[in-house]
Parts: sequence; structure tokens; C-alpha cells
Amino acid sequence: MTTSSSPDVATGGASHPDHDAIVIGAGFGGIYMLHKLRNELGLSVKALEKGGGVGGTWYFNRYPGAKSDTEGFVYRYSFDRDLLKEWDWTTRYLDQPDILDYLNHVVDRFDLRRDIELDTEVIRAVFDEDSSLWTVTTADGREFTSRYVVNALGLLARTNIPDIPGRDSFAGTLVHTNAWPHDLDITGKRVGVIGTGSTGTQFIVAAARTAGHLTVFQRSPQYCVPSGNGPVDQAEVDETKQDFDAIWDQVRNSVVGFGFQESGVEAMSVPEEERRRVFQENWDKGNGFRFMFGTFCDIATDPAANAAAAEFIRSKIVEIVEDPETARKLTPTDLYAKRPLCNEGYYETYNRDNVTLVSIKDNPIQEITPSGVRTADGVEHQLDVLVLATGFDAVDGNYRAMDLRGRGGRHINAHWTDGPTSYLGVSKSGFPNMFMILGPNGPFTNLPPSIEAQVDWIGGLIEHTERSGASTVEPTQEAEDQWTELCRTIADMTLFPKVESWIFGANIPGKKNAVMFYMAGIGAYRQKLGEVAENGYEGFEFSKQATTAGV
Repeated sequence: MTTSSSPDVATGGASHPDHDAIVIGAGFGGIYMLHKLRNELGLSVKALEKGGGVGGTWYFNRYPGAKSDTEGFVYRYSFDRDLLKEWDWTTRYLDQPDILDYLNHVVDRFDLRRDIELDTEVIRAVFDEDSSLWTVTTADGREFTSRYVVNALGLLARTNIPDIPGRDSFAGTLVHTNAWPHDLDITGKRVGVIGTGSTGTQFIVAAARTAGHLTVFQRSPQYCVPSGNGPVDQAEVDETKQDFDAIWDQVRNSVVGFGFQESGVEAMSVPEEERRRVFQENWDKGNGFRFMFGTFCDIATDPAANAAAAEFIRSKIVEIVEDPETARKLTPTDLYAKRPLCNEGYYETYNRDNVTLVSIKDNPIQEITPSGVRTADGVEHQLDVLVLATGFDAVDGNYRAMDLRGRGGRHINAHWTDGPTSYLGVSKSGFPNMFMILGPNGPFTNLPPSIEAQVDWIGGLIEHTERSGASTVEPTQEAEDQWTELCRTIADMTLFPKVESWIFGANIPGKKNAVMFYMAGIGAYRQKLGEVAENGYEGFEFSKQATTAGV
């Protein structure tokens, strides 16, 4: 066992590995996990990142318009007050380059780069029961051993590439938004985009401003509210920094962690005129999560409240979009129960002369040709660039793609035949000393605060394991089953399961519909983590080898 540099943390019993811990991924989660384990706990840690730079999702998603749809003052770390004070923001929402600059600053600020290996894709991680060690194998054939493995693989990282006939025949540039080339310029070009989710709507608004012509292939119309994006002056930034404690206390004890006070008022408890006033006020303020959770408390749970919110957004589409047929195609008819979207000027974009909307529910794509996309009506849409904004195999996609094996050499896919499961969103029965950041059935919230909660808690559990002299820690199957059932029960109290959404895996052909999030909020989630820790890490089993290695 590598000797800890911390005088307070003893090492548990195991053979001598290359590192105490391997962190797979160097995005928001992996960066903070490396800091937590190395700088705070004094462990020997190596982070392996497949990208050519740190940032995870924000390294690969360089498409035009890429930005966070969480306000900048809470789309950041909160673990270090000085870090908050020394980094400013100039717009309400952070663009991709701003987020990447921030994460690189954090890496350098805490001297993390020396323990991050870039361009290093992990293809295999296997637990050995005799040594209680993990062996991690990279695509270039190297092997690393460690006591702990922390997967920071990303919630939205495994690209979903639709299997469309003729896809490989396209003579132009075919690109997924998650793999946008540094040198791709769409200015003046004929661009097509498939997909109108969060990524698609961002790309559409940005691309319409520069493309010669933009053709949008829409499968599902979306409820999208304004973002309210705009400049933030230095006085507002300074005031926010002064309110650090109050802001982050509210975030950590809220439902979605977006930095606004969620409503406690039921929609149907007020007159229709008041409902519309509240909807309009929050439409003007902007932000999708604010509109769903800041207007009334039951938009996501009560059908009547949901219908009122949906009808308000539909009325805005008719009001904004000039062409009635285009407005019809853009108008959703299902529940307002997907991840809430926001963008500045999404519906207005379809009033531009250089934008064409094709509803592929009405007029399906038949094939991709060398020249573009042919739809069922026989029209061949001529394109220079075809963009796949088709999202991700979310939550578990990267785990399933890896050769990830726990006790008995059993692959994680064998454990997840009915859908991905975990205990508390951070651990998996049968996989000792393995942890997950944003694993299955973690909180459905603004991600950085959830990442911090999980990293802090994983760090505490590893520290507890080290102090106890245990060689392994893993959750019981009973604890995992109970957590899964709780997540399913909570999800069924909402309207989210009633629509087809990536939240439940519906965007991946053949993927089983399964609950993949804890939907009671970050405040309740943090409370549960605290209770488990206070009860001696209830639901976990600790084991010791016959011979232990001391510090």
C-alpha cells in the first residue's frame, strides 16, 4: 500500500498497488475527486482522461452555442471560498470556453495537472478478490493497479449515433455535437441538424446566425422558455460573492440546486389570471428549471398544473412564430415533463429566411445520401454539413461500454439487465472499493452541487475505510435494492415517467425503460447521505484481509 502523506489517515490491508486510487475522467467530478483524495486525504492518486484536455463534457462539446443552462454563479465549485472570489463571470450563463477556462484554472490552482494523464482512455477495470486490488487497463495497453477506483465518466458523455441508412455515404462533413472538431466552421454553409433537445436547441439558435441555410430535422417538438441570458456587471458579481454563505446554503438545501427559491404554491390554488401572471413573470426572468420549479410547486407532479404551464408555453409559440404551419410543427402536445429547456430566441429563430423546419414524425428521414438527407416525401435536402445533435446514452452508457468487472469476474452489464442500479448513486453491490460520481439514481439537479456532495461523501467513506483498516468496502444488495425502489417510488410520484425521455433511457433503441435518478431533490439527498454516514455507513460492508499492510 502506498504510504499516505497525511498523518491522520492510516492505510488499510491490501497488496502494494501502483496508486491508492485511480480516478477515471477529469471533468467536474474527476477534478474535484483528485483534489479531495490527494490534497485533502493525502492519498496517491492518478486521474486518467481520454480527452486531449481536462473538462470532460466541456472539453468535447465545442459546438456553436454550447453553454450551461444553469446560471454562472452556481455552475461552479463551492468547496473553496478563495476560488470563488478569484474567478469572475461576465454573463448570466457561461459559454463552453468560459467553463473550460474555469476548470483549467482549478486544475492549475490546486496543482492537479501533474497527476492527470490526458489522451488516456480506460477500456477495462477488473477487481481481483485475492489481492483486493483493481487493475485498470488503457487503450494503449498500459495497466495500473489501485485499491480504489472512482468512475467520473460523465452523466452525458456516451454519444448516441442514430443508425440511419446511408449514414456513411455522406460526402460532406458529418459530426456529432459531442465530437465537434476544433477547425469546423459552418459560416455560409448548408447545414442540417438532427435533434432538438438541449444541445440541438442551443446549436440551432447559434448556427442560424452564421449558416448559409439551416435545415432542422425535428422528431419531437419541445417546450422551451427563454434563458434570460445577458451581461452581468461587476457590482452584481461582487454582491454575489459577498452572499456566498446564503447562496450555497440555499442551493444545498433546495430541490434542483439552481440558485433560486422554489415555489411552495400549488398552481390550482390561485385564479387563472394569477397563474398567467406568475408564468409571464418567470418567462421574462428566464431559465427552464425556474419556469418548472419556481412558478408553482406542482408543475412536475399535478396533471392540471402541468397542463396550465404547457398551455402557456404553447400560446407563446403561436404568438412568436409567424408561419402557422411552422408553429404547428413546433407545438408539443404531450406533457411538459422532460428536462426543462431554455434558450434565448429559440422559437424566433424559425422566423428567419435561412431556416427550414422538417418534422420527421410527419415526414421521416428515409436515408442519408452523398448530397444530404432524403425524407419520405422524396425531397433530398442538399447539405454541406450534417450535425447529429442526437444526445447521449445517458447515465450508464459509458459503464456498459467499458469492460468493468467486479466480484467473480462478473461484468456490470450482468448486474444491470433490468436497468442500471446503485446504492445512493455512488456505489454498486459486487464492486468493492468502486465508486461512481453521477452514477445511476443520483440526484436530478444542477450538477456541480451534486458532484460536490458525492465527492465529499465518497472521500469521507474512503477515509473511514482507511482508518478502520478494512481492505474493502461495498454496499449490500439489500441496501441497493431498497434505494432503487425508493427512487422508483419517488419518480412515480412525478409526471416524468409518463413521457418518452432520455431521463429514463427512451432515446436509445432497445434500452429498457428504467428509473435513473433520485428526484426528491439535492437537499433530501444530502440529508440521506448524512444519515447513512452518521449510522456508521449503514448499508455498507467492510472486510479485512488476514494480513494488513501498515503505514
